[in-house]
Amino acid sequence: MPAADFTTIAELRQSLIRKALRYAIFAADASAPAVAAPFDEAGILQTLPAGYVPVGFTTTDGVTFSGDLSNSDVESGQSSSPTRSDVETDTATAQWVPQETNAAAVALYENLPLSGVGALPELGTATWTWSRPKTPPTLYRRLLFIAEDLNKATGQPLYIVRHFPSALRTGREDEQWTRTAEISRGVTYQAYLDDVLGTDSVTWIDGPGWRDLAPEPETP
Repeated sequence: MPAADFTTIAELRQSLIRKALRYAIFAADASAPAVAAPFDEAGILQTLPAGYVPVGFTTTDGVTFSGDLSNSDVESGQSSSPTRSDVETDTATAQWVPQETNAAAVALYENLPLSGVGALPELGTATWTWSRPKTPPTLYRRLLFIAEDLNKATGQPLYIVRHFPSALRTGREDEQWTRTAEISRGVTYQAYLDDVLGTDSVTWIDGPGWRDLAPEPETP
């Protein structure tokens, strides 16, 4: 048997190790436009559509993207392992803990609209007040997550953008009041299929630093 081929070690590239040096979360009501193209033709990050508001500071745990994957197996008497397996469910979720008490963080935690009737007013406006309804509404959101990294060689930014065009609150953490920590409102949102886009999640990677990774064209 031939020895292991280690020639591919030369293909390892530190420049492809990504980190979210900075990141931001934006949320909008379902009535806002979905994000179709976050970058222009030159790879420059574009202004978001109207209706998207920032969630603000979060804890250092950042955003955790998780999911639940389950398969449906067929078992046969002649085999100790399944003879067929099909994907039954494949869900995507995002979890984060906002640190700010702003309209977006409170609305996502308390299941309030982000705009229009029932939305919280501007910061500092009279008295903020909300009540838990007898029957909680089912409020779908549009969520956008943007992470910024740098190209180590050129110093140019590159971005990872993930869009949940139709997301629903499926969990929330305890809200604790204590003198030793900020009041935080951790939430979990699950992505659901958007009828127009035909998907529950879209991810893009682009930016000047990303395009700097492209190989130089060979000279004839």
